[in-house]
Amino acid sequence: VQLVESGGGLVQVGGSLRLSCTTSGFNFGDYVIGWFRQAPGKEREGVSTISGHDGSSYVVPSVRGRFTIASDNTKKLVYLQMNSLKYEDTAVYYCAAEPIDYKTGWGLIAPIPRTDFRSWGQGTQVTVSS
Repeated sequence: VQLVESGGGLVQVGGSLRLSCTTSGFNFGDYVIGWFRQAPGKEREGVSTISGHDGSSYVVPSVRGRFTIASDNTKKLVYLQMNSLKYEDTAVYYCAAEPIDYKTGWGLIAPIPRTDFRSWGQGTQVTVSS
């Protein structure tokens, strides 16, 4: 499983960025892909997930309405569109992958993100400034 994030950078408050996660080495349809972030001095937190099974998505309440997750299953890409960025969105953003558990049903629809996903990218820095 390989995951490579891109698209981070410096953006002004109120601006937008689109992060991309390029995936390889696994069957996209059998995985949940999640976006997570870690701000300086804080624990890593989940932002959003998308299920490769049905394309459903989940966005945590703190960024809902500003962030959107989407995937291109053909290209095995997952995007995180971030609008109306705030100072507190400054963090390293990671994408991660976890296999769907067909026995329990976890991941058949997009789950609330949890930080124990097994496979992670290297992260991309997002800095929001004035």
